[in-house]
Amino acid sequence: EVQLVESGGGLVQPGGSLRLSCAASGFTFGTYAMSWVRQAPGKGLEWVSGISRLSSTTTYADSVKGRFTISRDNAKNTLYLQMNGLKPEDTAVYYCAKYGTWYVPALRLNYDYSGQGTQVTVSS
Repeated sequence: EVQLVESGGGLVQPGGSLRLSCAASGFTFGTYAMSWVRQAPGKGLEWVSGISRLSSTTTYADSVKGRFTISRDNAKNTLYLQMNGLKPEDTAVYYCAKYGTWYVPALRLNYDYSGQGTQVTVSS
């Protein structure tokens, strides 16, 4: 059974940083590309970032480029999202998601599994 468990969310002031983690199990983590998506209150899902299976390719939404960094540790079956320079508009539930391919597909929201999410709130 595929399981994705996010952690690391919380309340942070504007300009602050958080590091999200996603512990994966139930599949061969290093075989598949992964991503982070988010959902702000009252809004739809927004793709945030993706990473290929061996970290050779990383991609970001324009809204987070230069502020967020995605990474993975295949030995630890863990996906990360380092978030710096946080803004109130980054407030959302953040989900990690697994693709069915080794690369990040053009249809960024075309993933097959996601976790339960972790809340990130950016507020003074």
